[in-house]
Amino acid sequence: MSNVPEQLQYAKTHEWVKTEQDGTITIGITDHAQEMLGDLVYIDLPDPGRIAEAGQELAIVESVKAAADIYSPVDGEVAEVNNALGDAPELVNTDPYGEGWILRLRPSGPIPADMLLDASAYAELAANEAE
Repeated sequence: MSNVPEQLQYAKTHEWVKTEQDGTITIGITDHAQEMLGDLVYIDLPDPGRIAEAGQELAIVESVKAAADIYSPVDGEVAEVNNALGDAPELVNTDPYGEGWILRLRPSGPIPADMLLDASAYAELAANEAE
């Protein structure tokens, strides 16, 4: 079973979300998602300042197997991207909840309650997909 940290929230599209003390949210892909994709070889990051809408594609991760979109869980502005992924996209494989974070978003409003799952609901979703 994949690692699903309790303190994070999760999207049905396999992103994890962490609310930071400054009000921004950090977004990455889950351990389950990186396992399914395999070795990542490239990540197309958005430009800081880009305005995003909830459910809109923000970034693309490419692996030896496939490409996958990263979606925004909320309306907001891209505050920061993880530039280290340009040279080392494999950080998402080795540390998806730490050094492999993808971007930080400055929300323009609250995250809709139906957009995110808690850890147990996401673990159930991932387990059902793996069957």
